[in-house]
Amino acid sequence: MSRLRELVGVALTGLFARKVRTALLLMGPTIGVAAIIAAVGLTDSAKGDLKRKVDELGTNLIEASASSSFGAQNPTLPADAVERAFTVRTVESVSAVVELANIVVTPYEEAAEQYETVPVPVLAADMQLPAVLQVPLVSGRWVNSFDEENGARTAVIGIGLAREFEVLPDEQRSILLDDKEYAVVGILDEVELEPGFDNAVFIPFATADADFVDDDILPNKLYVRADPGRVDDTAEALTTAINLGGPDEVQTELKSEALELAAQSDRQLQLIVVSMGLLAIIVGGIGIANVMSISVIQRSSEIGIRRALGHTRSTIALQFIFEAVVVGVLGGLLGITVGVAAIGVGVAIAGWVFTLQPMLVPGGILLAVVISVAAGLYPAVRAARLEPLETLRLG
Repeated sequence: MSRLRELVGVALTGLFARKVRTALLLMGPTIGVAAIIAAVGLTDSAKGDLKRKVDELGTNLIEASASSSFGAQNPTLPADAVERAFTVRTVESVSAVVELANIVVTPYEEAAEQYETVPVPVLAADMQLPAVLQVPLVSGRWVNSFDEENGARTAVIGIGLAREFEVLPDEQRSILLDDKEYAVVGILDEVELEPGFDNAVFIPFATADADFVDDDILPNKLYVRADPGRVDDTAEALTTAINLGGPDEVQTELKSEALELAAQSDRQLQLIVVSMGLLAIIVGGIGIANVMSISVIQRSSEIGIRRALGHTRSTIALQFIFEAVVVGVLGGLLGITVGVAAIGVGVAIAGWVFTLQPMLVPGGILLAVVISVAAGLYPAVRAARLEPLETLRLG
């Protein structure tokens, strides 16, 4: 027992007597473990945030849009597309929109030239769109039956566009669509499943027909809420129900898949950063081997004296291996501290929920110790093979 205490004391003294060398030894495992902890923790936190958003927004929103195999530039859906969609028994709610082209949206006339090069999306939408998207209004109201029946020039804008145009909640403002003045009656909140809507303008179908469409206005896109347990079946049935055997094609898309793909891309990023962390630990292990090998030469006199006093080869080897263990433990602990701090900063900036897998803490320390011990084996064996007389030559 006393021999073990002596060994531990000599090893710790050897490490902390040379603080710069010890700091260099700690950098490899610290950086590697910190990178792995931060990568896994941040991507888990982001994935958890995406899962929360999907749970809130639902996975049952389907987008059905018009496409054409005949090369039409602006394919449209039938005028009764909404009624056709409701023939699918698993459809719960439907909203129709049409994307209008070549409309310049400006907050005032003098800014027209600026926004000609940065077009703002303009959509004609029916009264059900916010309910189908399950997105509230920040202020004001949505287009209503009065607007539709009277062709009123009223508009609802997305929250991003409201910030760009500096429209305050409940402020009485107007915007220009081409040269026509529209009253802003509401601001739509952020639409996670359709980010383009955050910077869009929504106007009634009747007004869009009167001001911007030569022929009868027809929708080119439907947003459909389906029975949560029958989403895939509903998406497949919608293509047939809306098309009814006609020449035009209808394509469907599950809007929640975009968030799920984002989670997958985060997973790929996680693997890349974890691989970089492993590479950092391996490079750090090579550094540990180099520094400890140099340390063997620098401490050859000490090793020779201890060998002359009766210390065995195994005792000398265990001293250096124990030093490597200490480097691994300290490097692992520092790496975990830095990694957890990085996760905390990241989630605070992004507004995510802090997530850290419990097994990462002991796993990070174990990985650092394994790499450090593996790197310290060669210097330990080299130190153990030194003979007292040989240390005089090296010293």
